Amino acid sequence: MSKLSLPKENIRILLLESIHPKAVEHLTAQGYTTIEQVSGALDEAELIERIKDVHMVGIRSRTKLTEKVFAAAEKLFVVGCFCIGTNQVDLKAAKARGIPVFNAPYSNTRSVAEMVIGQTVMLMRGTFARAMAAHQGRWLKTADGSHEVRGKTLGIVGYGHIGTQVSVLAEGMGMRVRYYDIENKLPLGNATPCASLDELLGCADVVTLHVPGTELTRGMIGAERLAAMKPGGILINAARGDVVDIDALAAALDSGHLKGAAVDVFPKEPGSADEEFQSPLRGRDQVILTPHVGGSTIEAQANIGTEVAEKLTQYSDVGSTVGAVNMVEVSLPRTEGAQTRFMHLHRNVPGVLSQINEVFSSRGLNIDAQYLRTDSDSGYVVVDVHAEVEAGQGIRRALAAIDGTIRVRFLY
Repeated sequence: MSKLSLPKENIRILLLESIHPKAVEHLTAQGYTTIEQVSGALDEAELIERIKDVHMVGIRSRTKLTEKVFAAAEKLFVVGCFCIGTNQVDLKAAKARGIPVFNAPYSNTRSVAEMVIGQTVMLMRGTFARAMAAHQGRWLKTADGSHEVRGKTLGIVGYGHIGTQVSVLAEGMGMRVRYYDIENKLPLGNATPCASLDELLGCADVVTLHVPGTELTRGMIGAERLAAMKPGGILINAARGDVVDIDALAAALDSGHLKGAAVDVFPKEPGSADEEFQSPLRGRDQVILTPHVGGSTIEAQANIGTEVAEKLTQYSDVGSTVGAVNMVEVSLPRTEGAQTRFMHLHRNVPGVLSQINEVFSSRGLNIDAQYLRTDSDSGYVVVDVHAEVEAGQGIRRALAAIDGTIRVRFLY
């Protein structure tokens, strides 16, 4: 096999926001040794300065990869989001430069589900209010307002990977489970679907949100829908911060319409531990506030570290884009017979594939294998050649000169 176009020890990797050591373990085990780790997030100006010579970057939820950052990242060829969401990344800017973005959409599913169940029990029992009173020296030994979860109805909004995990755990505790999703979803156990969101809000003792952050879900739970909830109900939001109108939630709690709430995500969150957290929900003993830690368990972070690091190395080593959120997905083996592999990302316009093939055929090179996937605006071609390619043949330069080319990589 021919040499790597860029030796692994020369590939610079920047990992921000205290990414789990499992990520570094995987990267180093695969031969990547030039790794810089930063404990916190970087603001745009500092990130622009630090990312200029970086080939791979790993972030969590605080770091923002903007158009300006991508414009400055001249050597960057892949991004890893060591978390569920990718809202913090300008995906269009990344795609326009042929940079795939990978995340770990399911690795912390169980962690979020367990926290939701724990908060459900605490709020139904009034445990948090009693605990706060005990810390202040007051002894609230009473059953008033304290209920078992058994026999109560849990309403799940968004019946995906996390929602279904919550469903199974809740049913195991004797709760009735209702759910609502905009797509038809097969129920697990005895869970039953609701025909509408309003139907779910009106019948559930506890409502938990597990929806993605989209235009459809932004502000989904406002004053009207809070009023539609069952009197004395509980709302839990471990989904996205802009799904719930926080001021309206505070008003519903103050009026006594809702018994309690647990909120893990907020419309505006502090950028660091040094910045004060501001929210109209502060100071209420019937509200559990947590700092976006639904998926922050050691187990989940370890799983995320391994999963995303593996996706980064698979892309870097063989060109696989499986799991990329902004590009077509191509699963690629390392072809044993092939000695050279090229990757070509381009705008999806007619004639590109024939021009790629001409580059090789005109040099007397037979294509050993070829992989192609396209979407509405881009295409991804991987070409394996059963020959060592000499630098003087100018293949990379010829591929880059094809009209519509976004990025060319020579892997090995």
